Order: sequence, then C-alpha cells, then structure tokens
Amino acid sequence: MSANRCRSAFTLLEILIVVVIMAVLAATIIPQFTASTNDAKVSTAAFNLSTMRSQIQLYSMQHNSVLPTGANNLQQFTLCTDVTGTITSPTTTATCPYGPYCQTIPVNPFTGSNTVTLFTGTGTPTASGSATAGWIYSPTTGSIWIDNATYLSQL
Repeated sequence: MSANRCRSAFTLLEILIVVVIMAVLAATIIPQFTASTNDAKVSTAAFNLSTMRSQIQLYSMQHNSVLPTGANNLQQFTLCTDVTGTITSPTTTATCPYGPYCQTIPVNPFTGSNTVTLFTGTGTPTASGSATAGWIYSPTTGSIWIDNATYLSQL
C-alpha cells in the first residue's frame, strides 16, 4: 500500500501562509508610496515658492523697489512691463524692457490651482481652506505663501 503519490497542488495551509505574507508586505509598503507622493508635493511647493519669491525680488529691483500689485492673478509677473510696472506690448524690447518673470503662475500641487489671493493684513495670513486655493500674496510686503493650512507656515 505504499504508493508514491505526486502532489499536483498546494494545500490550503500553504496558500493561506502566502496570502498572509503578501498582506503583511502590502501593509508595510503601501503607506510608503503614499508618503512619497506627499513628499513630492511638498518639494514642488517649496521649489515653486522659492522661485516666485526670487522673481518678486527681481521685479522689485528692476522697478525701483516697487512690488507687483498682485492685480489679476499677478499679471505683472507673466507679462512685459515698463519701469513703472505698467503692462506693455511685448513687440519690441524698447517697449518691453522687463519681464515676463514667469510664463504662468505655478500650480499649487495640493489643489491644482494657480489663483492668487491678495492679503492686505499684517503678519501671516490664514489659509482659505478652499479646494481650489492657489497662492496668497501680500502686495505691501512682497511675501507669498502657499494657500494650504498644513504648509502655510512651514514653507
């Protein structure tokens, strides 16, 4: 009665062990992917803020220490201006000596919006909490912040 039987399938216990191992691996790996996505958004926001802050300083230097007004989504940033900050036609360098400083206002990586909200108060503004928020700009100080409650004061 000793028959050499060949097993052609896995036992239920073996399958359960493999499923448990895969579940444990998934539970440890998936949160790391989520965190890396958020880290990428934070890095993008920090880079965009740094770029816009340096461009605001350049604008101020080229316009006799006058800051962009922030009107119409920082339109002075994306179009040519003369020394007074008046938007000019970009046909010649004689009528368009300064700008554009950015082709477009960068997108807030958390909301996908590039809108600019003006802040006329003092200190640090509060985030709007809107899902379509972009940036917060103070035309009196030249400061710019990301409109996100978590990272407003950190970046």
